[in-house]
Amino acid sequence: MEHLNIPASPERSLEGWPDWSILIVDDEQGMLNFLVKTLAPRCHFVMSASSAEEGMEWLRGHHVDLVILDISLPGKSGVTWLKELREQGFTGEVILITAFADLETAIEALRAGASDFVLKPFRVPQILNAVKHCHERSRLRRENFVLRRALTPPRAGGPSLVGGSEQISALRKSITRVAPMPSTVLLQGESGTGKELVARELHAQSPRAAHPFVPVNCAAVSPDLIESELFGHARGAFSGATRTREGLFHYAQGGTLFLDEVAELPLAIQATLLRAIEDLKIRPVGSEQLMSVNLRVIAATNRRLSDAVAAGRFRQDLFFRLQVVDLTLPPLRDHKSDIPALVAHFMDQLAPALGVPPLQITDAEMIFLQQYHWPGNVRELRNLIERSLILGSLNVSALYPGESPSPADAGAPTDLHTLEKRHILSVLESVQGDKTQAAQLLGVSRRTLERRVLEWGLPSGSGR
Repeated sequence: MEHLNIPASPERSLEGWPDWSILIVDDEQGMLNFLVKTLAPRCHFVMSASSAEEGMEWLRGHHVDLVILDISLPGKSGVTWLKELREQGFTGEVILITAFADLETAIEALRAGASDFVLKPFRVPQILNAVKHCHERSRLRRENFVLRRALTPPRAGGPSLVGGSEQISALRKSITRVAPMPSTVLLQGESGTGKELVARELHAQSPRAAHPFVPVNCAAVSPDLIESELFGHARGAFSGATRTREGLFHYAQGGTLFLDEVAELPLAIQATLLRAIEDLKIRPVGSEQLMSVNLRVIAATNRRLSDAVAAGRFRQDLFFRLQVVDLTLPPLRDHKSDIPALVAHFMDQLAPALGVPPLQITDAEMIFLQQYHWPGNVRELRNLIERSLILGSLNVSALYPGESPSPADAGAPTDLHTLEKRHILSVLESVQGDKTQAAQLLGVSRRTLERRVLEWGLPSGSGR
């Protein structure tokens, strides 16, 4: 078996090819040499073998994106081996080649799982087109997976960061400077400050913008499954693994992987993640194959990671690796001058989606909005605007339970922390102490809500 690693020539390489690994299996030495000479300068790795058995030995320890396979081989035939590969969970592309083919052979090859079928003798453009089609098929499959699981649709133009305050202007400048760089980015800030929005903007302004943006909420995935979710798994790797499954690192190839709530990752997975980011190689659970990846990692957390490191809940080396660029998002209470612009933005965004006319906000109502402490940050403001559009009026008094605000009181001093406490306790009372439901209504995480309750000396275990 021959293993070649020839750098792709920039002037000859096809877009997307340099990251591909290809295995060629053919017992005809002249054809093998021709294919190696054609493909080696255009891709990342080229491996060659003269039999199915020899090819299988290579696949046991290496990741391959494409197999070019002759049907007529000594020992096991190409079609028989292809059927076995698919049964064992091989998900890569396969091109079958043969000098003797009829319609029945072609149908059998496609039923066995071939991506394409090429008849010998063929010229360089024919095999290059076949490989290009396989690459496009693989890309579309990844994009389809990403679109199916996307939590929010990509932004359709317009400003992503709304506001002209000093804090937002500085953040916007930082994004513009950092986005073109390949470095990892750590986004820190309270829940609801827009960390995923900033991550998407970093991706949109980067050279990877045409490739997938893959978000994953690390806190929402079971600790037992997070390794498989990120890196994939081989068939039979654990109970219930009936087929090979690719992970999110695979689907983010060429693009950006966004690890939200990264502080919730178990310590054991943190070590694996560190190695994957350092080497840009992953090993699916239960597999011996190392797979090269080409992506950018952006991580986010609403905790102070330095505190988590000091408490032994987060690896210091991973913290330093993620903190190449550290952006802290300001809470809404620190840039309240942006509230009018945010309200207008959410009105323009939500009213057409809900099929209702936008509300007219009075100056007095806007003053009340700017007095509020906003523990749920921008997310809570957005939720308020959405509920108000549905109800047909902006019920400012909902933010100040027990108060009857009027325009005459607008300039009076207000204890914002007391108003926040009253509002949160009122929402908790309205849902009979269900903290999960209250957190959703407030637009904050349950953890943030419980932290506030503890600060007020109330039992954290109360409620559901």
